[in-house]
Amino acid sequence: MQVLSWVCLAVLCAGAWLFWSWQMTWSVAVGGVISITSFMLTHQDVARFMKSLGSSAEGQGEKKALKVGNSRYIVKFWLRLAIIGLVLLMLIKSGKVNIFGLLVGLSTVVFTITLTAVGAAGRYIISSRR
Repeated sequence: MQVLSWVCLAVLCAGAWLFWSWQMTWSVAVGGVISITSFMLTHQDVARFMKSLGSSAEGQGEKKALKVGNSRYIVKFWLRLAIIGLVLLMLIKSGKVNIFGLLVGLSTVVFTITLTAVGAAGRYIISSRR
């Protein structure tokens, strides 16, 4: 899915370059890189957290460690969200990015998830007809 995200970003950047200006292309690229990077980091954190859930036993010490891991995950999530918000604020305030292009770039992961879901549904429908 990560490869598809980068391909989708490349297509969006090429479209922005063909139909609009370099500033629009730059904005789409910046938004896409922020979106994909955030998605990748969140995926790693969720995978690590789920792995810790699967390996924990039902002991009292394990429950305490699980609460600490859960709190750490939540703090990292909110910290990442705040950093992204600050970066976006600085980019918009500087005037170096087009807000519409930035929104298109930030939607890269949404486009990828939609394409993946439609592809999976199509494969499911085709395989159930046989």
